[in-house]
Amino acid sequence: MKFNKNIFGWVMYDFANSSFTTIIVTVIYSVYFRNVVVNQGELGTALWGRAISISMLMVAVTAPIFGAVADFSRAKKKFLFYNCYLTVIFTALLFFVHAGDIVKGMIFFIIANFAFNSGNVFYNALLPDVASRNEMGKVSGWGWAVGYIGGLAALLLMLPLVHNNWIRLVFPTVAAFFGIFAIPTFILLKEIKKPSKRTNYLRTALIRIKQSYKNIRNFRELIKFIISYLIYNDGIIVVISFAAIYGATRFGMDTKQLITYFVIANVTSMIGALVFGYIFDKIGAKKTISITIIIWIAVVIWAFMCKSIKEFYFIGMLAGIAIGSSQSSSRAMLVLLTPDSKMAEFFGFYSVTGRIASILGPLVYGEIARITGEQKWAILSVVLFFIVGVIILQTVDEEKGKMMALQWKEDGDQT
Repeated sequence: MKFNKNIFGWVMYDFANSSFTTIIVTVIYSVYFRNVVVNQGELGTALWGRAISISMLMVAVTAPIFGAVADFSRAKKKFLFYNCYLTVIFTALLFFVHAGDIVKGMIFFIIANFAFNSGNVFYNALLPDVASRNEMGKVSGWGWAVGYIGGLAALLLMLPLVHNNWIRLVFPTVAAFFGIFAIPTFILLKEIKKPSKRTNYLRTALIRIKQSYKNIRNFRELIKFIISYLIYNDGIIVVISFAAIYGATRFGMDTKQLITYFVIANVTSMIGALVFGYIFDKIGAKKTISITIIIWIAVVIWAFMCKSIKEFYFIGMLAGIAIGSSQSSSRAMLVLLTPDSKMAEFFGFYSVTGRIASILGPLVYGEIARITGEQKWAILSVVLFFIVGVIILQTVDEEKGKMMALQWKEDGDQT
């Protein structure tokens, strides 16, 4: 694999945007929202789950339109830019969220998380512009690995700000980190341009969405994979969204301990993404993802049985390997099962299913925690998502799906 400036530009977006996932969604803002903004026990956990779910619902509604417009106008990079800096703006605005500002805290986060996840539709769909099909596993793995380096850098940068009087400064700092390190993506990454024409993009998008649901029925293996992903990714979203809250609530971990915890997890995530990127290209997508989901099941059961902070650190190391490898491999498998001409459109469909599923998981987790008053029981709900997801994954015929995607390309896109 030749690591050229196009690939560098693409992976730098992973470096930049991981700061948002790591600091805002996972480590600091989630705990700040629950313990400071709400400060009403497990009600804060439930409200955080609702905020995640609402933002995912918004993505689910808009992603097909955005994907179809981007495909038709050949403007994936432009849409990525808009969503990137909308995320940056509303992340910075979290500085103005104080104790008791529950509605403001939820609205600003919902918009930021909506823009972040919408942007990822276009970022993922740009992968074929920078890598050939036989190198997508490696490039996707590099993207996740560099992303975890970005998350690690953001965590270390935030350490001096982890003080009760300075904690809100973290949020504009993360916004600046994201905005600055995303610049190389928009300078270096070259989107493959194809002929386009002026049209009513919204009307065209709606027509193409209707057509895409007809088209995607031609790709049965892709549909089965998306259903599998819809389910197991819900478990991953829950872990990302509640891991710090779980550690802070069950083991009394403070912000510095949580940062240390996720520094370690980011290192193993980077290793997992890199190693499994090569495993992906050796043994195939389905086997690779199956292995990572089995690791996830072990992580969740261990977290339920965990007795100490020290033990919880080891769980974080294993979870890091699972998250880096599973997300990287899932992204690459979708690309392999999708025809080139439908990439943004089908990524929109993929995003919709993932986000619809992501509405359920955080709600279930938050409400179980609220009702029982104990997150230990809420964590068990995640196991079911992984078990059902991996079972459905076994029904996917990977080679048949890849061949269907290639034949569609050879025959030409007539829609």
